[in-house]
Amino acid sequence: MEVAYFAGGCLWGVQAFIKTLPGVKFTEAGRANGTSHSLEGDYDGYAECVKTGFDPTVVTIRALMGYLFEIIDPYSLNKQGQDVGEKYRTGVYSEKPEHLKEAKAFLGERNDYDFIVVEVLPLTNYVRSAEEHQDRLAKCPNDYCHIPEEILSRYK
Repeated sequence: MEVAYFAGGCLWGVQAFIKTLPGVKFTEAGRANGTSHSLEGDYDGYAECVKTGFDPTVVTIRALMGYLFEIIDPYSLNKQGQDVGEKYRTGVYSEKPEHLKEAKAFLGERNDYDFIVVEVLPLTNYVRSAEEHQDRLAKCPNDYCHIPEEILSRYK
């Protein structure tokens, strides 16, 4: 099993979507690549993300990037749906250079590459979100989500 971290706006919908994908073994809501974390819950510079454990014989980073592009606006900087701010930026983060190489290759194959604002960066740090954020849409299905229901349910 391998692990990568996917940011696509509010982590609730991203987690609900990713956990339904083929080859995904586990998900965890969290935050990646920030600069500080205080006991008051401030996460300076972090991107809301989903830690994703997957079987690389079933699904590749390139395929996971394709799925991510189904639920994000890759041209929108720090904004997805009604969620605005640096923490809602889009990206893929990993400790494995080959994951980043694959993700960059996926982006490089697109005709609109010059306009895409999706980060592809090494994972520098990760903080697990509070329990109330884990599988939030399953617990509270009427909460706001920027991903349309027809997309969220596509792979169920």
